[in-house]
Amino acid sequence: MTEWSLVVPRREITASRGRHFFGGSRVPGVLDYAGHEFPDSAEMPWRVTPLGALTLILDFEAPLRSVPRSPVLGLRDRPLLVSQAGPARGITIALTPPAAHALFGLPLRLLANASVSATDLLGRDADLLADQLASAPDWPARFALLDAYLLPRIRSGPALARPVHAAWHRLTSSAIRVDAAAAEVGWTRQHLTARFREEIGLSPRTVGRIARLHRAVSRLPAARSWAELAVLCGYADQSHLNRDFRSLTGCTPTEYVTG
Repeated sequence: MTEWSLVVPRREITASRGRHFFGGSRVPGVLDYAGHEFPDSAEMPWRVTPLGALTLILDFEAPLRSVPRSPVLGLRDRPLLVSQAGPARGITIALTPPAAHALFGLPLRLLANASVSATDLLGRDADLLADQLASAPDWPARFALLDAYLLPRIRSGPALARPVHAAWHRLTSSAIRVDAAAAEVGWTRQHLTARFREEIGLSPRTVGRIARLHRAVSRLPAARSWAELAVLCGYADQSHLNRDFRSLTGCTPTEYVTG
C-alpha cells in the first residue's frame, strides 16, 4: 500500500499547533491511528488532499467545523477545503477501501468526494465508541479499544469483488497501466472501470494517479531534481508531474516543499 498521508504545503502543517499521538493497528486494512489534541484557536483552514485511504475521525471534543461531527471522508479526486475553530480532541482512523467497504457495508461510490457523519454509517455505535475512547486512560488504551471494535466488524463485513480488490492492490502498489490491470483480472478495461468506480468510488486511472503522486512525495528526499523524480515515478516529464500535483493537491511541487 502506498503512502496515504496528506500532501499539503508545510506552512499549513506547522500552523496547526497541537499534539499528535500515533499508533499502529493489528486489524487488516487499518493503516494506522492518529490521535490529536488542539487547543482553542481562531478559525484555521485545512486542505485535505486526495489520499490512498478513507478516513474516519471520531471526535471526543468537536470544533466548529465545515464538515459533520465525527466525519467519514471518502476517497477524493480533488482537494477539500475545511475550516475549523475552537478546541478539538479526537482520533483519525485510516482505512483501505477494502476495510472501509467491509466496515460500512456499502459501495464506496456513495462516499466519493463526500464527507458523511459516522453516525449516519455506524448508527449509535459511533457515539458510544467515541465516548468510550474519550474515557480511556491513555492513547495506547484507545488504540487497543479501536482494534477490539474494528477487528470483528471488518473480518465479517462484505468483501470487494475479487477482481476489483486485485486491481486496487496492483494499481496502488506499482506503476501498472489500467488496461494491464484489467487483463490480469480477466476483465475488459471498460468493465473494470465500471465495477471499480462502483465499489471503490473512483476510477482505476484516478486511483493510480493518486498512488503515483504519493510515491513521488515519498521519494522526494532521494531525488536530485524534479525532472529525475518525474522519470523515477513514471511521469512523462516534469510538466506532467507539475500538472498532476496541482490538479490533485491545489499546490505546486515547489509550494509543497517551500511553503
